[in-house]
Amino acid sequence: MDIARPIETWLTDMDGVLVHEEDPIDGATDFIEALKASGKKFLVLTNNSIFTPRDLRARLLGSGIDVPEEAIWTSALATADFLDDQRPHGTAYVVGEAGLTTALHDIGYVMTDRDPDYVVLGETRTYSFEAITRAIRLIDAGARFIATNPDASGPSMAGKLPATGSVAALISTATNRKPYFIGKPNPLMMRSALNRLEAHSETTVMVGDRMDTDIISGLEAGLRTILVTTGSTRPDQVETFPYRPTKVVDSVAELVDLAGRQDEERPD
Repeated sequence: MDIARPIETWLTDMDGVLVHEEDPIDGATDFIEALKASGKKFLVLTNNSIFTPRDLRARLLGSGIDVPEEAIWTSALATADFLDDQRPHGTAYVVGEAGLTTALHDIGYVMTDRDPDYVVLGETRTYSFEAITRAIRLIDAGARFIATNPDASGPSMAGKLPATGSVAALISTATNRKPYFIGKPNPLMMRSALNRLEAHSETTVMVGDRMDTDIISGLEAGLRTILVTTGSTRPDQVETFPYRPTKVVDSVAELVDLAGRQDEERPD
């Protein structure tokens, strides 16, 4: 794949690419402003299912990065997309927060703990023993097991936090049932984003900071991929993977000119 081919659509990860917690990464504001000025379609992606796009827009704006609400795509939204396609107007027992419950309500799902079609596990900072026990019993009774993302841990100012993947492993051990994970590295996350934008994989680039989530899911969805080394994957680790991104850069600051090119322009 050649980065010099026309780019009509951009997908970019959020944490590690645009921000570290609440701190903006060098070039992130200019990169987003260049995308908006170019008129090209783009989405900011995140596996975090806690927050709604409105919440995340406010968080990014607080870091000086102005991303429109409609340009934010979360694993919660991708999960809702998947369930709406699989079983429209279904029912679910949800372990998660507003980002997930809002997304499911918006597609007409009913939240219930009485014989639900699905148990849907998402990110939360308040996992309860009672909720996890209820999820286990519902899965044992026949509910299908879905999880928003497989991330085992997440960052915080105080250090590492257990995330969806860790709790999913606990439930899987108790039920002997593995969930279907929707978020990265499942390429379904990328395909749902492309569908939202009515975009094509051949003219789309994915920017991410992790080889094992962003880059692999982009590759498997048929996208060109750009790894920035401001996040999880260090430059010296790239060669340890059996696949490569299309391009490796230090940060999104190096992509501002490329992102800002008009459709009729071509990279040198």
